Amino acid sequence: MTNQDLYKELLRKLSNLEFIKPEEIPNIDLYMDQVTTFMNDHLSDAKRREDDKILTKTMINNYAKNNLLPPPVKKKYSKEHMLLLIFIYYMKSFLSITDIQELFSPLTSHFGKREKWNLEDIYSEVVSFESEEMNRLLKDIYAKFQLSKTSFADAEGEEQEELQLFSFICMLGFDVYLKKRMIESIIDIQKKTTER
Repeated sequence: MTNQDLYKELLRKLSNLEFIKPEEIPNIDLYMDQVTTFMNDHLSDAKRREDDKILTKTMINNYAKNNLLPPPVKKKYSKEHMLLLIFIYYMKSFLSITDIQELFSPLTSHFGKREKWNLEDIYSEVVSFESEEMNRLLKDIYAKFQLSKTSFADAEGEEQEELQLFSFICMLGFDVYLKKRMIESIIDIQKKTTER
């Protein structure tokens, strides 16, 4: 597979990714098995490998133990629980549990209260940027891919392809690293501010 073929496959996979829309989440409370089934069905495109688990009972129990997720009411999980679980799913790939706890603290302190900005409103607002952000991301990935094709100009053939692919991966990785560091810094600043 050439780098160009790999890039096309990457774009195909990215275009299949979608966030769970707020209206897709049931308005009724669910038992744990129903929660895991819903999450595994709706986030299956995000799995890296076929046998990867999106969400298990053990994960949910650990999130509740670590105060990331309020406990269920009579063994049932509300729509707000589901929304938090979706946020946790995405954020655990690049943040520690401690950082997620800190980030979620303002959200979980208002859990279950109908206020001006409830969790469903917050989730809806964030997801509303999905398509615009995906377009920006695709343009950025294209620019990085084009730039990687200019690297290692003195290499030839298969060796050049491998080095250019490595260059592309490093550019993507550096972007992830910087954004992760920015998020961690925001969390640290936020924590210091609330401790005063």
